[in-house]
Amino acid sequence: MKTGNMASTDHEKQAKNVEQEGIVADARQFLQRLPENDATQAARAEGEAILEIVQPLDLSAQLQATVLLYPLMRDDAAGMNDLGDTPVAGLQDLTDKLVQLGRFTLSDDWQPGEALASQQSETLRKMLLSVASDPRLVLIRIAEQLQRIRQAKSATADEQHRLAIETQEIYAPLANRLGVWQLKWELEDLAFRYLEPAKYRFIAKALKEKRKERENFIVDVCAILQSELESEGISAEISGRPKHIYSIWRKMERKEGGIEQIFDVRAVRVFVNDVAACYAALGVVHKLWAYLPGEFDDYIANPKENDYKSLHTAVIGPNGKTLEVQIRTHDMHRQAELGVAAHWRYKEGSGSTAAFDRKIQFLRQLLDPANRDSDLLDQIRDDVLEDRVYALSPKGDVVELTANATPLDFAYHVHTQVGHRCRGAKVNGRIVPLTYKINNGDKIEIITGKHAQPSRDWLNPQAGYLAAPRSRTKLRNWFRQQDREQNQKHGRDILDRELNRLNAKDIPLEDIARTMKVGNVEALCVALGAGDVTSAAVARAVQLLRPKEPLTEFRKSARARKKSGSADQVIVQGVGDLLCNFARCCRPVPPENIVGYITRMRGVSIHREDCGNFLHLNASNPERVIEVSWGTPSDASYPADLTIEAYDRHGLLRDISNVLADEKVAVEGLRTKSDKTRMEAIMDLSVSVSDLAALSRVINRLEQLPNVMSVRRRV
Repeated sequence: MKTGNMASTDHEKQAKNVEQEGIVADARQFLQRLPENDATQAARAEGEAILEIVQPLDLSAQLQATVLLYPLMRDDAAGMNDLGDTPVAGLQDLTDKLVQLGRFTLSDDWQPGEALASQQSETLRKMLLSVASDPRLVLIRIAEQLQRIRQAKSATADEQHRLAIETQEIYAPLANRLGVWQLKWELEDLAFRYLEPAKYRFIAKALKEKRKERENFIVDVCAILQSELESEGISAEISGRPKHIYSIWRKMERKEGGIEQIFDVRAVRVFVNDVAACYAALGVVHKLWAYLPGEFDDYIANPKENDYKSLHTAVIGPNGKTLEVQIRTHDMHRQAELGVAAHWRYKEGSGSTAAFDRKIQFLRQLLDPANRDSDLLDQIRDDVLEDRVYALSPKGDVVELTANATPLDFAYHVHTQVGHRCRGAKVNGRIVPLTYKINNGDKIEIITGKHAQPSRDWLNPQAGYLAAPRSRTKLRNWFRQQDREQNQKHGRDILDRELNRLNAKDIPLEDIARTMKVGNVEALCVALGAGDVTSAAVARAVQLLRPKEPLTEFRKSARARKKSGSADQVIVQGVGDLLCNFARCCRPVPPENIVGYITRMRGVSIHREDCGNFLHLNASNPERVIEVSWGTPSDASYPADLTIEAYDRHGLLRDISNVLADEKVAVEGLRTKSDKTRMEAIMDLSVSVSDLAALSRVINRLEQLPNVMSVRRRV
């Protein structure tokens, strides 16, 4: 049974391999059918060269075919329409994404000799990993960079320097972090060749042998060591590569010495099954060749801070040439190559966050040929790469921002004063609102004024101007640092406006300050002016300062109605079965203090205690005044009259209706007066709200609508 399953599996694999080879063949056939010219010939040659670089990386056939198509699409030598209904039409999405990755490069105003800031290089590397829907596309971009710098011999000196800076600062570290060593070393060496030609030639000459000769030396060493280990009964795998010119120079810089002090110009690695075999293999090495005193390190007994474990020794190998031997178990090697993200931090001498360490670990797992898992790719997309967004400045610098960041967050990230002076923004050349959500790769340009004039509306989380807490902190600090008298004056205006629009001037200001726990009225005004507290907090305090009267008796009127303003929303104390109506002159809303007045024909009329009409009635007929209080039905609503002053425009009424619908506020009546000469509209609006806090919220949202000048409660 098992044999049958294995045969079936082998058959499926063979069929899949044939299908994949067909995809690459289809891509080549498509390219051959294109018109022959210099552009298509150059693009085809570049595609084949890049494919040759990535073939050892075990990429899928779809990605290999994409590599062949990519140079033509990138250089507009062929368009997506040319794909038509060909067998490679399904590769359009991958090709599009690869073209997008190819756009990220040094800024247009980069000058020869100008290096990248380390933070900028790091951010650009993160951006490349973030914008790629499949991290394997980044490998193709790295291979493209290697092909470019290989062909840079005939380029100008400025172009060579530009390519070398890009390679050294961005793509070689990316290859290092993704574990693509066969690309990393060549990228580093070629970049070093153009950036430091004199040092490159010095080290190359000092080696006194060609690379091929050094590689042959390593092959001979591996054969000798393999034979000796087998004779001792030690099962081991041996691999080696010569030390590369750039890494030799790096070690010379660290040791501050000459090349004669570098003993690992040639190095081999020995992989065994357990720790005991590590020390046994070490004995075999020292028996074969004399070791150099002071050049032995036991990182198994004393691991490095990044948990790196291995035995390192330097010996005098065949023909008197120095040789470094590293001995470790297979588990130690996997830990060093895949499991510890801190390994590349140690090599690069840079820092990073734990979250980004996890991303690199996930990416390395995905790039392992044994882990072609779509679920892991989905996890990277959804959980790992979506916590940040990367935008470009007008100069091409990459800025790392929090998710859902806005152009205003971008401005504050660039510089605090840029944020304070921000007046607008352009994204990819088009003006957008300051609440626009930035996407990966967006090019942001901030429009600034001469003076800092930030708006307090930016601090409102519901308005959506700022997503980053750090940006809001900078803005609050600006308001806090302004002149105290100015803040106090502005805060008093906010307080008066809030109390006026809620018609709550009867509440003592000292009580409001005490309820909000800000000390006194002056401190309350300063806090309002500085943006530390909002007008919504004032509305909540007003509601707390108007407690409901204790319930003593509640009798429903025989003519009670379910609509807003009915008698079952009011408790009439001492008298039952009376019809109640809210007075049109003041339209009381909970929790405002209310009183009742017995009319001749309309039952009990409910007024606010400070209503001017009621005070006149109370003075002339005090015997008709009765005590009333608010009832407690959960679905009660109360009428309120609002006056809206706005510049008349198309869609104004629709926007007002949308706000009321969002707040679930019923409209009882609407009257509009328009002044055509001044282009102004005055709306008298009657609504039903649940309480004073709801009324304050509605007024606040209406005031934020474009062209609305003022909203106040009408009494």
